[in-house]
Amino acid sequence: MEARIVTLPGDGIGPEVVAEGVKVLRSVAERYGHRFTFEEALIGGGAIEATGAPLPDDALSACQQADAVLLGAVGGPRWSDPSAAVRPEQGLLRLRREMGLYANLRPVRLYPVLLDASPLRPERLEEVDLMVVRELTGGIYFGPRQEASPDDEIAYDTMVYTGGEIRRIAHIAFRLAQQRRGKVTSVDKANVLATSRLWRRVVTQVGVEYPDVTLETVLVDAAAMHLIRRPADFDVILTANMFGDILTDEASMLAGSMGMLPSASLGEGRTGVYEPIHGSAPDIVGQGIANPLATILSVAMLLRHSLELEREAQAVEDAVARVLAPERQGHRYRTPDIASPGTETVGTQQMGDLVVAALRNAE
Repeated sequence: MEARIVTLPGDGIGPEVVAEGVKVLRSVAERYGHRFTFEEALIGGGAIEATGAPLPDDALSACQQADAVLLGAVGGPRWSDPSAAVRPEQGLLRLRREMGLYANLRPVRLYPVLLDASPLRPERLEEVDLMVVRELTGGIYFGPRQEASPDDEIAYDTMVYTGGEIRRIAHIAFRLAQQRRGKVTSVDKANVLATSRLWRRVVTQVGVEYPDVTLETVLVDAAAMHLIRRPADFDVILTANMFGDILTDEASMLAGSMGMLPSASLGEGRTGVYEPIHGSAPDIVGQGIANPLATILSVAMLLRHSLELEREAQAVEDAVARVLAPERQGHRYRTPDIASPGTETVGTQQMGDLVVAALRNAE
């Protein structure tokens, strides 16, 4: 097949990890007879410096015309002033809004060989395999707001949800649960927030349409605790925009590093935006030690959801697994964030090369 992929490397380590994702995509195209073309565009702090906008119009247009978008990260110390009128994160919000990407899928899969990389006891991590479904274009990040001027001491951000927004994300969560272990945990704050009471009512109504899926509702503070106490009990977690943002960062510690978690942002069409959940990591920029596996696993999601290439997506995931745990006796390679005694530490490009080699050598 032919596919046009736009890359948005962004800031910090974004260009470093996106380069490894593109390397893997080129290897997939070569091995399976596809033709992928790539176009790079600006987003984030670099875009602000070059054009004055965190997502220039031509970059947005390129993304809207692409088959898929691979994103790195945005932000950094030089753009960290929260009172600035233009900030890198606004580029992400505009991209999601303009492309209608309302469903963010964040799988948390633990590799047995990485159990010692997590701060949690190994026995609590056994059989952890969950999917967070985060509503992405509503809630407090997109509601009415007022910035505080230098002389003001009041500002507000408003959490707004409609029944339609909740209903469409709920259907995605229930359909995913049907393909997995048949359980949805809806996370809200219904004891305090009116939007959460609407969320709970609508999700419960949608759940009636899926009698083969078990629905439980959990308050967000309890969910944060249970993610640490009993993470294996979760299958699909369905939640609002801000709650999902926070909970998935917490869940990254189950896997040992944010460098291991991919994501997909999807809407009604096939085009999606795929990115690691980590940030721009300014403290390690240019050192060649960033973990590219979250980006490479995001490539697998790109292949699966936007290009509908399930065999190729599985091949990428299998290649990552083989690099981390070789089938034959040999070196176990790790980037510094997931290294442990007895493993060999490699850099960003080396890890990408190892995944490509595993892809090429697969039977």
